[in-house]
Amino acid sequence: MENLIDAVIEEASPEMAMPRRANLVLHCGANKVEREQVAAVETPLSTDTWTPIPHIAFVEQVESVLKINNLKVVGQAHALTRDGNRYFGLMEIQNGHVSNDYSWVLGTRNSHDKSYPAALVAGAQVFVCDNLSFSGEVKMSRKHTVFIMRDLPMLTERAIGRLTERWHRQDERILKYKEHALSNTEAHDLIIRAVDVGACTPSRIPDVLKEWRKPQHPEFEPRTAWSLFNSFTETLKGSLNVLPRRTEALHGLLDTHVGL
Repeated sequence: MENLIDAVIEEASPEMAMPRRANLVLHCGANKVEREQVAAVETPLSTDTWTPIPHIAFVEQVESVLKINNLKVVGQAHALTRDGNRYFGLMEIQNGHVSNDYSWVLGTRNSHDKSYPAALVAGAQVFVCDNLSFSGEVKMSRKHTVFIMRDLPMLTERAIGRLTERWHRQDERILKYKEHALSNTEAHDLIIRAVDVGACTPSRIPDVLKEWRKPQHPEFEPRTAWSLFNSFTETLKGSLNVLPRRTEALHGLLDTHVGL
């Protein structure tokens, strides 16, 4: 989960398949793996104060809770790094309401080297490109305590409930962004302010400006907050450690500007 490279696309298993409109792409310093390779990772032995969660057990528990909540997984991507000690992935989620231009995504991460606890993050992926954005992370626990496996179902259910609320708020946010027109002056001001809030580094400003002034995709030619948001996400593709923080900061900036 370090420096980014384009990684990995993994389609859904046959029983979860549906016509695809976008590929799930992980931007990260990690290796593409199949689900079977995630299951094959050996889980370290527990200690008196720490119990690691098997990567595949975490994935399967998340899938189980999603199914109970009528949330269907229609695509998955998996990656491992640090000799399998760190896992992260993406799941494309369908909830009955299908958008024409973006989908819900669920980011997952887990570690066997105590680098971070298991966590989930709600996000969106735009169909016409592989832009990802996130709107809030939920950690499963502060650390993998001795009772983590006993408590994992309850923690996962609670986390999915919180993330579902964020997905619905995300839908409202995207609609508001699409409806809010921006002038070039406003866009330029927001790009500078994005640096102040940590959504963008100064070195990325020219790239964001270029994408705003001449979008790669005609869908973003309307001068709206949605187009500006995608000018950022087209430029700021990063790892699942960095991208959530950046896009959450960007949401905060644009939410205030559009009146959310």
